[in-house]
Amino acid sequence: MLENTTPVTAAPRRVSSVQVMTKIALCVAFCCVAAYLSFPLPFAPAMVTALTLALSVTAFVLTPRQTFVAILIYIGMGSIGLPVFVGGTAGFGRLFGPTGGYITAWLLAYPVVSLLKGRAFSFKRYVVADVIAGMGITYVGGLIQMCLLMHISVAQGLALAVLPFIPGDIFKCCIAAFLGVRINRMLVSRG
Repeated sequence: MLENTTPVTAAPRRVSSVQVMTKIALCVAFCCVAAYLSFPLPFAPAMVTALTLALSVTAFVLTPRQTFVAILIYIGMGSIGLPVFVGGTAGFGRLFGPTGGYITAWLLAYPVVSLLKGRAFSFKRYVVADVIAGMGITYVGGLIQMCLLMHISVAQGLALAVLPFIPGDIFKCCIAAFLGVRINRMLVSRG
């Protein structure tokens, strides 16, 4: 008599990977749509955008590795010419422009946010992780590249690329934490 050598866990793994791919795809789509919800500030080269809110939600609902993959896919889409970057822009050159440091910093910032969020669905912990890692790492990446490419001092860079955005970004961190907690609770109740 022949025995079945197929592991019992094969089907659940396949379903699980489909669920993970679906979550990643939805997060990428959310980032693409949120990037269009942007407006410029008259005194800054960077724009105010809902994209950072979408990136935060992505970090809250995915693992660090999944978050990295989702952001890499998003950046790849924009780099090859799909108009998914802030304000519907695109192109590989965006990564090397004055605001490209923000984009590349997301590859580190949001997986770290995902790592720091912990296992419990905690609004306060999500906000703290997002403000410290999400905003902090993103600002440093954006500031460095902007200062280097625009030949401005760190003080000028802070005035252009960081300080005007802090209140709005903290507000977006709070909204993202609220959404992240709700989405995670919904996913657990259905799972």
